[in-house]
Amino acid sequence: MEKRLPFVLLLTALAIVSIQLLRKDDAAAKGDAGSAGPSAPAVVQETFAAPKDGAERRVADAEERFVLNIGTPGEHGSYRAEFTNRGAQLLDLLAADYYDAVDRSDNEKHDPTHWVTIVRSVNTHLGPTGSLVWTGRESARPLLTEDMGDALWKHEVLKDASGGDVGVRFEYAPGSGVVFTKTLRAVPGTHTFDLELGIENVSAEGLAPAAQFRLVTADSVPASDAAWYRGPSACVGWRADDGKVVVGQHVRKEKPGNDRSGDLSGAGSMSFIGAHDKYFSFFLFPAEGQDPRALHGASWRAVYDEDWSSQPEHDPTKGWRTVAADLDLKLVVPPVGQRSVTKLVVYAGPKSHSEMVAANPDLQELIDTELGMFALIAHAILGILGFFHGLVGNWGWAIILMTLTVRGLLFPINRRSQTAMARFQTKMKRIQPKIDEIKERYKNDPQQQRQEQTRIMQEEGAFPPLGGCLPIFLQFPVFIGLFAALRLSFDLRQQPFMGWIHDLSEPDRLMRIDFNTHLPFIGTIEYLNVLPLLMVVLWIWQQRAMPTPTDEQQARMQKMMMWMPIAFGFMLYNYAAGLSLYMITSSAWGIIEIRVIKKIWPLDDTEKPKKQNGFMAKLAEAQRQKIKELEASQARKAAAARGGKRR
Repeated sequence: MEKRLPFVLLLTALAIVSIQLLRKDDAAAKGDAGSAGPSAPAVVQETFAAPKDGAERRVADAEERFVLNIGTPGEHGSYRAEFTNRGAQLLDLLAADYYDAVDRSDNEKHDPTHWVTIVRSVNTHLGPTGSLVWTGRESARPLLTEDMGDALWKHEVLKDASGGDVGVRFEYAPGSGVVFTKTLRAVPGTHTFDLELGIENVSAEGLAPAAQFRLVTADSVPASDAAWYRGPSACVGWRADDGKVVVGQHVRKEKPGNDRSGDLSGAGSMSFIGAHDKYFSFFLFPAEGQDPRALHGASWRAVYDEDWSSQPEHDPTKGWRTVAADLDLKLVVPPVGQRSVTKLVVYAGPKSHSEMVAANPDLQELIDTELGMFALIAHAILGILGFFHGLVGNWGWAIILMTLTVRGLLFPINRRSQTAMARFQTKMKRIQPKIDEIKERYKNDPQQQRQEQTRIMQEEGAFPPLGGCLPIFLQFPVFIGLFAALRLSFDLRQQPFMGWIHDLSEPDRLMRIDFNTHLPFIGTIEYLNVLPLLMVVLWIWQQRAMPTPTDEQQARMQKMMMWMPIAFGFMLYNYAAGLSLYMITSSAWGIIEIRVIKKIWPLDDTEKPKKQNGFMAKLAEAQRQKIKELEASQARKAAAARGGKRR
């Protein structure tokens, strides 16, 4: 049975790869693949209301960029945020408690260049991008005298009791009798911010009770370029009346063609909207008590990174590096002398299951959507790994302990299957001379040869055991769940094992070899990864340790499968080290079973008498009846043929 494992796992891996490829957006093929960048935007003439006599206009004198250092670097929920008062935009947001590599020194951990970027501003043909940009739609034009996203807002940095930065308050009075305010305040010790959008009616008469606006939720979440993952994605969740959350998202495409924007609206009330990549996310959702009907539409936009594309080593056709998520708002316009406030929450942090669900339970649906059909299995595997991690404090040893536990629990089933297979091999050795005799006797009549071989197999009860592959199939959920968990789980990000293995969610990367050749499935080979090679060696060793089957078909299968471990190692060369660690441990267990356990506790390969009842007996009897019917039919046809010749 064990020698079939690489073959079955190879088929499983091929299926997983096929699923990932099928999940890709095929719209990338629609556009002009040779286009280096976006075409020039169409000029849209925007009209705004004229300033009202006597209405105060409050704007900043000049554009100003400023930086907020929120919290203490290295502590949970610390950030470096850069803003501009032009459009009251968030330009860059860095998480000061996460780093771009696992082995950063203490000095490097205090260097913002090594902090993880949540959102960033990139230069496009329309100018620099920004997040949390509040602009007016057509129905809001009576409130505006210019584009809110280009206006110079006044701002005030918010401080805590000790004088530390906690947020910023923007204010803008366009001269229409209305004052807009936007306040962003960090919630200490978390990865969330409170966002308030205020509209104060100072003197504007006769306005509609509501107006539509747009909020650029997340613009330019940086792409990780991680293997086996396509991102970032613009994403929205809609909660139906029955409570079910439906997730819609658009994954970035390097060559989006003509589909450079699209709708993400759905049925029900909006639960969250934002963008995310493999490990980090930027989401916005209604605050507790806020009417979700204020959030009534969502869309996505492709973003072309001019700076990245202009570098000589980069392909300009792949400049569509990210996507943006836009939120349509329907906000209350209060009567004169009153103020309306829309309260929202921003989550800007890791795609940690516990943190995301604590911030908004509906984000669980996003996690499950990313895991796809493997969600339940992956959650179960992560739960088991979490238990062992709590015992040993190391995710690598947790993977090993989980593997040994699974193989140990399957040992009785595996032992029974091995015993049944050994007895089958003993029986096949005994009847092999009869089969060889039939092959020689009917070598010129293949059909009769097959019938006689079948008759002998039925008479002797020489059928392969039905449960021979059961232990292998019982290991599939572990393999599939671990495959999905290592591809997406934040818990395993930058988790070391031992020696040179610093990150179980990435290849082990013993040393750089600069073999810059792009190969199918593998990608670009830049490092020497030892664990996949060791995995292949152990698989081949395990197969060679298996006894040679007496059955000719099984012997051919064994020879063919000697190439399967190599193909499988080839496919997983650039995959996470944690999966290789699992396969290495599983193969080592199999070798110990063959070399040690079977010598200490030999299999009972004594041939047992053929059972005269049961399922196999009924199957054999049914087969004999079919053979008799076939022989009778052939006899009738032969008699009819002879009669025809005599006439």
